[in-house]
Amino acid sequence: MAITAKDVNKLRQMTGAGMMDCKKALVEADGDFEKAIELLRKKGQKVSASRADRETTEGVVVTRTNADNTKGLVIALTCETDFVAKNEDFVGLANKAADLAFENSPADVDALLALSAGDITLGEKITETTGKIGEKIEISAFETMEGEAVVPYIHSNGKLGVMVVLKNVNGASVEDAGKDVAMQIAAMNPVAVDKDGVDPTVIEKEIEIGKEQARQEGKPENIIDKIAQGKLQKFFKENTLLSQQFVKDNSLSIQQYLDTVSKGLTVTEFKRVSIG
Repeated sequence: MAITAKDVNKLRQMTGAGMMDCKKALVEADGDFEKAIELLRKKGQKVSASRADRETTEGVVVTRTNADNTKGLVIALTCETDFVAKNEDFVGLANKAADLAFENSPADVDALLALSAGDITLGEKITETTGKIGEKIEISAFETMEGEAVVPYIHSNGKLGVMVVLKNVNGASVEDAGKDVAMQIAAMNPVAVDKDGVDPTVIEKEIEIGKEQARQEGKPENIIDKIAQGKLQKFFKENTLLSQQFVKDNSLSIQQYLDTVSKGLTVTEFKRVSIG
């Protein structure tokens, strides 16, 4: 049957696919819109598969928190180019994924992808968008948090997000303090909240590095261990959140800064999600 420009435009409005793709799909489907939509989805699957080995180093990070800021989540939707990362459909898809995750509390990325996003799943929607845009798209990070106060922060480039859990709030207004701490995490990328949270393998590695540095400096063997322990303490101070110098006021550590907001206020957990 003859495919009119009106038919092509209608399918384009329904799917968001390109004009030529819509025309080809309608011709192959003999004018059947449902079949044409299915063909376009299949094309998306083919595009997705053909780009599976591509790196996704661009994208957006999106956060959500509930009304009383006791629960939150952060999601990173990634793609191949900055141009696509700024695409309205792509950003809308990231927000759709965040909304679905927030409403349904999936256990992991696979469960999130299986959620219904209208008449198809979120995973199918991502595949469909891959076909439409022509780049690999994936959810590269999905983290959830809960506690007394969950404070989110998105860096100005949209590619870095942080969520912080505070405790011992004691009725204080902690949103600004939470944002300050989140910005600290974004800038300084601590390895853990405090030394107790540092992976034992990291500690072992730092001790060995400290010992080797001391030997290279010609220090006596009987004080090598002591020197290595001193270097480890310096590592904790520089690389664990609560011990780090507060970037806005170097006279205070992060824990000392939090104490000025509310005595005993501290951080129990954080997540830092960065793209690229």
